[in-house]
Amino acid sequence: MFGLNMMKTWKLLPSTVPYLINRPSSSTAVATVKMEKPPSSNSKPRRRSSYGTSRKSILKKTFKQEQVTFTAPFSDEPHVAIIGGGISGLICAIFLDKRGIRSTVFDTGLHGLGGRLGTRIIDDEYDSLVFDHAAQFFTVNDSRFAEIVNVWLDKGLVREWKGTVGELKNGGEFLPFLPSPPRYIATRGMRFLADSLLSQTSLVNVERPCWISKLEPFNGMWHLSENGKPRGKFDAIVIAHNGKCANRLLMTSGLPLIAKQMKRLELSSIWALLAAFEETLPFLENTEVAFEGAFVRGIDSVSWMANNTKKLLASQSDGPHCWTFLSTAAYGKQNKVPQENIPTATATRVKEGMLEGVETALGLSKGSLPKPFYTKLQLWGAALPTNTPGVPCIFDPFGRAGICGDWLLGSNIEAAVLSGIALANHIADYIQSLGTDPGEFAVGLNHEFQPLEGHDIGQFPGLGSEEKITEAQVYELAK
Repeated sequence: MFGLNMMKTWKLLPSTVPYLINRPSSSTAVATVKMEKPPSSNSKPRRRSSYGTSRKSILKKTFKQEQVTFTAPFSDEPHVAIIGGGISGLICAIFLDKRGIRSTVFDTGLHGLGGRLGTRIIDDEYDSLVFDHAAQFFTVNDSRFAEIVNVWLDKGLVREWKGTVGELKNGGEFLPFLPSPPRYIATRGMRFLADSLLSQTSLVNVERPCWISKLEPFNGMWHLSENGKPRGKFDAIVIAHNGKCANRLLMTSGLPLIAKQMKRLELSSIWALLAAFEETLPFLENTEVAFEGAFVRGIDSVSWMANNTKKLLASQSDGPHCWTFLSTAAYGKQNKVPQENIPTATATRVKEGMLEGVETALGLSKGSLPKPFYTKLQLWGAALPTNTPGVPCIFDPFGRAGICGDWLLGSNIEAAVLSGIALANHIADYIQSLGTDPGEFAVGLNHEFQPLEGHDIGQFPGLGSEEKITEAQVYELAK
């Protein structure tokens, strides 16, 4: 099992706390048990600011929570709720299915599952415009993930992206990366992979779109609701999303240890600009090596650009070119607004700033970048983690609740997959452990966080600036 980082002593109060969380150390804190009560259905919602709950108020309330403890045995057919249908939550559901455990995935996505495995398909008068607007590609470093990717390859869900990817410096200087390690993409866009993963499962249910707003413990089960509407009762819960929504959900859940770790997470904000052009961008007509993706250096507003048409529709020789431009984390922070209600003035400023950044990066004179005939701007307010506890999953055995997600190990698809696997197996082991001390299954509840390094758009194991090819290799590629 995964070890605990023993940082605090939890004093035992015989009338309230029947378990020991950690071994003794120099500092102390007290936890009390939250008494289970019937889920509320008729309580009137309190008025709240149009800006939502502030992070400061969330953290303050979280500290005052009492710990819930379940003592009743699991159901004959345990059922796990997974809140969040990103890649980590989906993988968790798949591996619970492999262990014979039912799950229901609750996801807010209007267009499909996947979270940051996002693909936008826009039908216009010419053709369908396709954009990967979050995760752009992934690499493989871990042997367990390699086995899964090989299965995806065999099923045609993913393929190797052989297009040229490299580094684009301010002014148009482009230097490709070496073709190794292999880069992978979903064959029809990242969302296609997410929507296909559950096809072979028999014990997984999906509820979408659904925004779980409350968790309540009662009679040995977790009761979930969406704005007062009951969404079922479950033996255990998995939090497979993060950010302010997860913090708000956890702040009155009775899971102070889980909430404490979630609130320690720091996230960047990234703007995604989707733009369709009638023709190839001017720079690409003159460069020795036509690139399909580039990490942009020296531009405040842009960190990445990719031609989705070349990447996803390699056989298409004409028609519009669909580009995804992702901002730097610094630019996202400078222009941060509520992502659910982006002011028009902010959207206009960000769009113009990013297109100007693209123009400068490509080495074009001001005003010479062709005007896109279609644009769509999106803010990923909780885009990527900037710190991590470095543990595959977090699990509170007394509250029967866990967390999975890429941020627990890194900021990439591989980390998300490994986290989902770890939590699924951990929950299955816990459910199937008869007579074992629950405390032995506590994982990651006190791990300290460390800064997380990587590109503004994530980590890509094996891919780095030190692996750019030489000028001679550029010549060979151009021949």
